[in-house]
Amino acid sequence: MRYKVVDFHCDALCKMQLDPKLDFGQDRKLDVSLKTMTQGGVMLQCFAIFVSQSLGKPQIGHILEQIDIFHQKVVTKGISPIRTAEDIVSLEQTGGRGGILSIEGADGLEANMFYVRLCYERGVRFLGLTWNFSNWAADGIMEVRNGGFTPQGVELVKVCNELGITLDVSHLSQKGFWELVELATESGRPFIASHSNAYQVCAHARNLRNEQIKAIISLDGRIGLTFVPWFVKEGKHPSSKDLLLHIEHICSLGGEHTLMFGSDFDGIETYLSDLKHSGDYARWVETLLIHYPENLVRQWLYGNAVSFLKIWLP
Repeated sequence: MRYKVVDFHCDALCKMQLDPKLDFGQDRKLDVSLKTMTQGGVMLQCFAIFVSQSLGKPQIGHILEQIDIFHQKVVTKGISPIRTAEDIVSLEQTGGRGGILSIEGADGLEANMFYVRLCYERGVRFLGLTWNFSNWAADGIMEVRNGGFTPQGVELVKVCNELGITLDVSHLSQKGFWELVELATESGRPFIASHSNAYQVCAHARNLRNEQIKAIISLDGRIGLTFVPWFVKEGKHPSSKDLLLHIEHICSLGGEHTLMFGSDFDGIETYLSDLKHSGDYARWVETLLIHYPENLVRQWLYGNAVSFLKIWLP
């Protein structure tokens, strides 16, 4: 495929943890597989480590098991593990496919900074501080009290900054978001929203308000627009064309260099009508090219994400 794609969020590891029989090579039960990545031109996929509620209280063992699944089932299929900026350069030169690890929700780190360092050593480079609710570090976006960071959460931010783990605010509370803006301004290290859309276009709690979008832009962070139908449009049968409104809105706020994509494939059971697995990126590229110049499309698919990684990966 002519156009390279970076996708900043999928939950394939969680699916494979819950169903060990799944084959990353080409299993149809996976939205993201080697087969669909190849079909869609996905050069780099961020694999989230999300501990399913069905497993009980999240623990470090759950996280380490998914890291092992990544190495045993994904890397062995020819997906190169990406840990450093040099790895990105090498991937571009070889034309291969890569995978990078993130953690979605700090719960399973058990407030233990040794576990944070251990996960870093095992290749984790992004951390979503919360899922929807509260944990030991901060409140999630669905937590009614809208609390911010705990003292342990502030320590977690500092440790991640020291190690080179980039923070992800896609599920973080409003108060937590603005506290992190202050911490990021002090440290000079930006953060990302790996899979969030624009609240002004679709008023879902998980989407970003205008001031949040402007803050991420000002910090030179990144926003991964997501394909979750109810984050794209209220009502029935949304398609990828409805996602164009989110692109327009974020660009109107000055975010054309901030945009990337974070599908949330394998984390959803209903889909946009024409974006159901990573192979459909090929179709999404065609749609984008109808509406936007090729140089912008390349930025959003690949360039913005890779430029960020080259700066902020170790």
